[in-house]
Amino acid sequence: MNTDRLEGAARTLAGQAQEGFGSLAGDEGQRAEGMARQAAGRVQEAYGEARDYAQQAGERVIHVVEQQPLAALLSVGVLGFVIGLITARR
Repeated sequence: MNTDRLEGAARTLAGQAQEGFGSLAGDEGQRAEGMARQAAGRVQEAYGEARDYAQQAGERVIHVVEQQPLAALLSVGVLGFVIGLITARR
C-alpha cells in the first residue's frame, strides 16, 4: 500500500466529516466542499491502487524475464517486427 492510497482514504474521511458538519449546521458551502474533498480522496485512492497494480505487474514481468530470458527476447522481437509492419504501411 502506497502513500497515495493512505492520503486518499484520509481525505475521503475528512470530506465525510466536513459534509456531515455542513449538513448539521445547514451550511451548503461546507457540505459541497466536503463532497468535493471526498471525490478528490477517492480519485487519489484509485490512483494509488493503479500504481500498486502497475508495480506488481512490472515485478511479474521482471520475474518472467529472469526465469525465461530467451522466450522474453523472442516475444519482444516478434512484437517489434509486428509494430514495424504496422507502421511501415501507413
